[in-house]
Amino acid sequence: MRHLAYVGNGPYCYANSFAMLLGPRAPSTAVIEVATGGSFGMQLVGGTTVFFDAYGWNPETGFDQALNAIGWTSDVSSGGGTGEALARLAAAAADGPVWAGPLEMGHLRHQPEMTGPIGADHYVVVLDVDDDRVLVHDPQGFPYAEVPVGDFMTAWRAETVDYGEPYTMRTGFEKVADVTDADAIRSVVPAAIKWLSMRTDLEMPPGSLGNGEAAERVADLIEAGAGDGLREHLIYFAIRAGARTLSDTADCLLPAGHPDAADVAATQARLVGSLQHPMVTGDLPRAAAALRELAPTYDQLRDVLVRGR
Repeated sequence: MRHLAYVGNGPYCYANSFAMLLGPRAPSTAVIEVATGGSFGMQLVGGTTVFFDAYGWNPETGFDQALNAIGWTSDVSSGGGTGEALARLAAAAADGPVWAGPLEMGHLRHQPEMTGPIGADHYVVVLDVDDDRVLVHDPQGFPYAEVPVGDFMTAWRAETVDYGEPYTMRTGFEKVADVTDADAIRSVVPAAIKWLSMRTDLEMPPGSLGNGEAAERVADLIEAGAGDGLREHLIYFAIRAGARTLSDTADCLLPAGHPDAADVAATQARLVGSLQHPMVTGDLPRAAAALRELAPTYDQLRDVLVRGR
C-alpha cells in the first residue's frame, strides 16, 4: 500500500502554535513537528504511560532544535510568582501574540468536559490580557477563546504536567536564515539517530522502557486488559498523536533524501494507526499483535538513517 500524506485534525498544539506565531513564512506543521525529534522512538514512562515519541523526549527538549533547524529564534522566559508572571504576559501580549505553555489542559474550561487537572500538557497563543480574561487561539479547535484569568494562571502554572517550568512563554520570534524544508529535516537526522539509539543522558523514572522493549511491554499490558487508564490514554491521545507524527515523518524524510527511512516511518504510522479500532472495540489481541510488529521497526529506522538511506 502506498503512503498518502494525512491532512486533518490531530493533537498538534505546539506545532500549530508555532505556525501561528511564525505567520506566512512558517514551514508546514509537519516540518516543525518532525524537527523537534519527538517522532524518532517510543517510550513507556515509569512502566505505565506510553507515548509514541523518543525515549527520554518531551516537547521542551526539541523546541530550540526545531526553531534552529527551520531558521528561527525566540526569547524564552519562565518562573516567578503569579502576579509577576501575569504582568509579564500582559506586557508581552500588548506588543503582539505570545506562545505560552506547557499548560495543564484540564484547567481550560472552555474545552468541553474539562473540570480539573488531567495531567495533559497543552500550548496556546495568547492574543490579549485584561483584568478578567486571557484571549487565546487554542489550537485544540477554539479560536478566540476567552479564559478567565484565574483558570489560565492555574493552567499555566502546570503543576500536574511532568516537565517544564511554570509560566513559560516565548516571544520575539525572528527569522535568521532561509532554510528549505528538506535542509531543515536533513539537519536533525543526527539527533534523530541519537534518539533512536536511546539516549542515556536523560533521567527517566524507574521502570521506563524505550523503542522495541516499550512496544513489547505495552503489548503485554494490553493483553492483560489495558487497565489503569491505558486504554483511554491510547484511544484519546497517544494513538492519534503517534500515527500523525509518524505519517508526517515519512512525508518529511522522503524529500530530504531518505527514501528507505521514509518507508519505515510510513510502516510505523500504519501500525500505530491500526491500533485505534481494536482498542476502541476491545479487540485487545489484535492491538497487541500490531505492537509486536512495530517493535523491531525502531532499530530498522535507526539503521537506515545511519546508512544515509
